[in-house]
Amino acid sequence: MNMPLNAALKPAVRASPVVELRQYTLKPGRRDTLIDIFDGRLIEGQEDAGMTIIGQFRDLDRPDMFVWMRGFDGMAARKNALTDFYGGPVWAAHRDAANATMIDSDDVLLLKPAWPGAGFDLAGAQRPSLDTEEKPLQNKPLTGIVVIQIHHVQSGTEADFASRFETETAALMTADARLLAAFVTEHAENSFPRLPVRADENVFLSVTGFDSAEAHARHKAALAASPAWQAFWRAARLGLTKPTETLRLSPTLQSLVGR
Repeated sequence: MNMPLNAALKPAVRASPVVELRQYTLKPGRRDTLIDIFDGRLIEGQEDAGMTIIGQFRDLDRPDMFVWMRGFDGMAARKNALTDFYGGPVWAAHRDAANATMIDSDDVLLLKPAWPGAGFDLAGAQRPSLDTEEKPLQNKPLTGIVVIQIHHVQSGTEADFASRFETETAALMTADARLLAAFVTEHAENSFPRLPVRADENVFLSVTGFDSAEAHARHKAALAASPAWQAFWRAARLGLTKPTETLRLSPTLQSLVGR
């Protein structure tokens, strides 16, 4: 029987008011090494310091990219949590091995929920045990995927884009799609400058879950054939400053999102 790493998730994890989206470029062939370190050694230490480790993913289209998200109870809480973790014994014990897998770890967006209730609902989410007897289950592949779309919008228009997305796209979601969360840029000053963020970005970001890559493909085809979606997108892209980024992600076995 699978047991959660944490007996109960604190209420704050239902919708962290501050979230980081982190995209790491890794040395060729080292992604699974980092995932083993991260999932096996670094989750509990971060959560003990006051963070919520929301999700960790393999990028399906970029074999040397590791993507993950973590949440905080606010900017001051972020500073305290990061200070405690990166100055503590867990990171000291594993940082050399983790850093040895990486080329770049500075592609980071600092985010906040796009509207009230737009953060992740992690109520009831559990991770499987890491006990040795559970290893066969740990190696079982997951078929679900998470798709993150990053829309780069003109400065000051994130809220308007989010409002249109919330009101106009909800009716267009197919049965294959589950909108998991939506975020806009958090423009507060980086409270832990030791870890840089892309402070000059203005984004609206959606996170959608699918049971499989095939389900995602069906959803894309249905939207492409929808006049309502075409009308929304024609208007929306006029306010974009660069092409939309689409990340197709496979959750690791210890991810709370996408299982």
